[in-house]
Amino acid sequence: MPTLKILFEGYSKEINGEQYASSQVVFIRDHNLNILVDVGGNRELLIESLKKEKLNPSDINYVVLTHTHLDHCLLNGIFENAQILDDTYIWSFDGKIVEHNKKIPGTDIEIMATPGHCQSHCSVLVKTEEYGRVVVAGDLFWWADGEKQLTDKESLLKLADAYSIDIEAQYQSREKILKIADYIIPGHGKAFKIE
Repeated sequence: MPTLKILFEGYSKEINGEQYASSQVVFIRDHNLNILVDVGGNRELLIESLKKEKLNPSDINYVVLTHTHLDHCLLNGIFENAQILDDTYIWSFDGKIVEHNKKIPGTDIEIMATPGHCQSHCSVLVKTEEYGRVVVAGDLFWWADGEKQLTDKESLLKLADAYSIDIEAQYQSREKILKIADYIIPGHGKAFKIE
């Protein structure tokens, strides 16, 4: 069964009038494959976090992007041996693009379309022994630092998102995820259990 670890918690904050943001970075190990979901925009923090796991960027096989906002994907290029997956395709650094079958190759880890925050947004469903069904949800759910983090289903469905391009689609995507998840890892903020 896959194992999953949050390498570092995503943040969105203002310091001295300047905005800072980097997404949650999640490490998954499955069938001898090293997988990251979102890579954020804080290079120093990402490299430090990988070193703690005794990993180099060259050890990563796949990077899954929940979406292409730069606070989630700015550092893709440092993973020279990885293939990059989005909601539909597998991208290689030689320019090759192929469709995937809604799973990370060689695993049972699902890539689910969850539009709303942006049209090509996706979430990653990982079935783990320790936590049950974990959904790495990108910015389907997220909080700025200092905001109250919600965990009840009704509040999560109605959570405001100033960057959403289609709030109705996002609402439907949230409904879908809340029905299947035991745990949710948001794009920014703490992971939480669904009661």
